[in-house]
Amino acid sequence: MTIDWNKTPLIPAIAQDAENGEMLMLAYMNEEAYRLTLSTGFAHYFSRSRQRLWKKGESSGHTQEVIDVILDCDADTVLLKIKQNGVACHTGRRSCFFTSVTQEKEILDAEIDTTATYGIVDTLYHTILERKNASEDQKSWTKKLLDNPDLLQSKIREEADELATAIEKESDEQVIYEAADLLYHALVGLASRDVTPDRVKQELGRRFGTSGIEEKEGRGA
Repeated sequence: MTIDWNKTPLIPAIAQDAENGEMLMLAYMNEEAYRLTLSTGFAHYFSRSRQRLWKKGESSGHTQEVIDVILDCDADTVLLKIKQNGVACHTGRRSCFFTSVTQEKEILDAEIDTTATYGIVDTLYHTILERKNASEDQKSWTKKLLDNPDLLQSKIREEADELATAIEKESDEQVIYEAADLLYHALVGLASRDVTPDRVKQELGRRFGTSGIEEKEGRGA
């Protein structure tokens, strides 16, 4: 049985603990990710949000060693039996499946600091996404910004101007403070468009080694 990649360029890939059967996460694979998974013995996926191939644990070290690969009856979904090194979820939990919809109670887990593993920017971005998907009765400044595009745009412009003023006239501490404000509001702006910081990092990587003048000429600026 083979996968028809022309028919299904991306297929769901479910990661399951090979030892105890726990469902850990669901991601997607394109043909390259699938072949790399088979050839390396470690799970590789294709990120729809970042639009790139990624190896699970490439930043965190929380890799997935593949024990077995099983196709479903239609050959358009794959089940990975894996050994999970560390945790599977970016929240720091063992599994991505931890929220019960049928039970009206909050699931309490020990707080896990993921900033050292994933970086403060990515951790903050995921926190912003949680605010974005929160119910209407859960009020926060982030939610208010996301629900009011005009307010969000004005705050980004305001924070950019305050940073420029701080760089020109104020102390290093104030520059750092204003830069943090601008970065936070910029991340809220990215979240409003479902654009991950990783895609910005990729763009910076693309520009690396190219002069600013060449880059501007290349996009007609």
